[in-house]
Amino acid sequence: MTASKKERRFVVATDVGGTCTDTVIFDTSGAVHFGKSLSTPPNFADGVLDSIAAAAREAGLTAADVLAGTQLFTHGSTVVDNTLLTRAGAHTGLITTEGFEDTIHVTRGAYGRWAGQTEDQIKHVVASFRPDPLVAMAEIAGVPERVDYKGEAIRDLDEAAVEDAVRHLVENRNVEAIAVCFLWSFYNDAHEKKVREIVSRVAPDTYVTLSSEIAPVPGEYERTSTTVINAYAGRIASDYLGELTRKLGAGGYDGPVLVMQGYGGLLPASEAAGRAVGMIESGPAAGIIGSKFLGDVIGDQNIIAADMGGTTFKVGVIEGGEFEYAREPLIDRFHYLAPKIDIVSIGAGGGSIVSLDPRTNVPRVGPQSAGALPGPVCYGRGGTEPTLTDVAVLVGYLDPAIFLSGEMTLDMDAARTVFTEKIAKPLGMSVENAAIGIMRIAAAQISDLIHEITVERGLDPRDFVLHAFGGTCPILCGLFGQDLNVKRIVVPYAAAVNCAFGLASSDIVHEYSTTKTLQVPSLANDVNAIFDPMIETAKAQLADEGFAVADMRFERAVDFRYGLQIHEVTTPVRGDDTFTDDNLESLGADFEALYERRYGKGSAFRDAGMEMTMFRLTARGLGARPEMIKEDLEGEDGSAALTGRRNIFVEGRGGLAEAAIYSFEKLRPGNKVSGPAVIHTPITTIVLQENQTGRLDQYRNMIIEFA
Repeated sequence: MTASKKERRFVVATDVGGTCTDTVIFDTSGAVHFGKSLSTPPNFADGVLDSIAAAAREAGLTAADVLAGTQLFTHGSTVVDNTLLTRAGAHTGLITTEGFEDTIHVTRGAYGRWAGQTEDQIKHVVASFRPDPLVAMAEIAGVPERVDYKGEAIRDLDEAAVEDAVRHLVENRNVEAIAVCFLWSFYNDAHEKKVREIVSRVAPDTYVTLSSEIAPVPGEYERTSTTVINAYAGRIASDYLGELTRKLGAGGYDGPVLVMQGYGGLLPASEAAGRAVGMIESGPAAGIIGSKFLGDVIGDQNIIAADMGGTTFKVGVIEGGEFEYAREPLIDRFHYLAPKIDIVSIGAGGGSIVSLDPRTNVPRVGPQSAGALPGPVCYGRGGTEPTLTDVAVLVGYLDPAIFLSGEMTLDMDAARTVFTEKIAKPLGMSVENAAIGIMRIAAAQISDLIHEITVERGLDPRDFVLHAFGGTCPILCGLFGQDLNVKRIVVPYAAAVNCAFGLASSDIVHEYSTTKTLQVPSLANDVNAIFDPMIETAKAQLADEGFAVADMRFERAVDFRYGLQIHEVTTPVRGDDTFTDDNLESLGADFEALYERRYGKGSAFRDAGMEMTMFRLTARGLGARPEMIKEDLEGEDGSAALTGRRNIFVEGRGGLAEAAIYSFEKLRPGNKVSGPAVIHTPITTIVLQENQTGRLDQYRNMIIEFA
């Protein structure tokens, strides 16, 4: 029996991207509904409501119907990323230990000059430079205090000096946020907490971040950088989440708002608001989670998860059903200490601006993006620079009349005019040939990036399945997927909203850590004494959030290093049993295996001695997973979905050639489509190259195989 609107209960997941905002609505009946709208910077919460309304219309409902019947809302956003990349954060000051005011500017020595640079830039050492810090020297105040490496206060905090520093920063330098980072405060946080008390008294409207709370780990530059990033973006993240929560409430939603973190878990908005650094790359992290969930359902354990939206192309690897965390996370060349799924990216998306190098006249795609406003020229919203989306129109991949299910009509003539004047004519080429060349460049850039995260790390793409998602990736995946020689390509049913799909398949996740150095061998009881209090704290927190013990999972890891080294390797603990001397010995062996995998066979050297330096706990509250409805197969003939033919760029034929055009909504599970072909879905476009066959599986994923 069909449930009435009032009886329906929904889980809603919304992901805000640089160009589009995506929504997935899961109905308790098992139905799934998608919505996509343009993002609305700087008021991103408005775009969230627009996207929910679009998904609600697809379900035959209103946004008010959906929000009133929603039991859980999950969210991912690029708000923090955009704040940092555009330098639009709060005017930030830093209070640190006297004598260490230069830490944020010195970075990690020469490494700071080339971290985050391309290989070509690194080659020219003399021309390399450190990024301009988020805090200028004039906004850094050193105050008398000192805690030693044992956590003992060997010089008391000069509270009068702190008060003077706060007044100077707020009244004379007009700072809006203050980062506090003292030496060894992760062992003793008393001085940092006292600074917060003083700030709340002297300048109560100032946003404060303490290193002992946001990054309680060794690494003076990285810890300071992390604290500054959080202070710089914290107020904007907090204001945004507050505004979003209020607008959802005004729309009729009265449940929790859960926010994706870069490590692949959800946090309540109230907690995420104080941890802006955790929201960095939260959308791409959700995409990886979505790919892992889909891979578990359809049997893909080795996955190259490729996400291409309007602004960037992002890729991560899932090997053996598990993903890796980034060794040294960076945002705009700034290091930060927060667990993050390992994802690499380039500025190549549908909104990436196509230009000519002024020195060489060589075409390039990105990294600058037209974003949502003004967007590509064909959007008709004031764009004046050609983008990859404009090129996709010119090579026949996009149908101007049915973009976003017909909600927007693309202006092909405007795209052709701008592309002709700025690209084709200066190159002395026809519009078609120039556009084809641009598509090849974009595909080559993507292939190079995927080689970087696979081949250069000892992984063979031929052992992997490519999951292509995001609004733009299904357009190009046939080109670069064949070049990579992957096993096959999967375009998920939720491809264009896969990050939102991943949000709904994520868990509540809390991260805990304790910094302490233990020599190897150590007593198992000493290690248990570190983990046991963290586990008890985690159990209490998850219980407060409504999770039963049966729905709690705890994953432990230990950071190891060899004697006299300063870099660690995080080593997962197998199983959840209490440590014994035997399994502690096995953990050391696991560290050495991981060390050699990272640095090369024979690089491990036990005679140097080993140390355990940090003890990590990941606590999960298992959320309900969306139900994947398996449909019956209805035969291979997909001709009923054929809607016409037109010329598109076909690589195998060296130019434009006739291709069959299909409606995804008319295809049935089991139907096959032979390339060259274009399949228009309500929220994205799938392009099959020559000698490629697309098959709709029982979950309505498009499986692309090579002849």
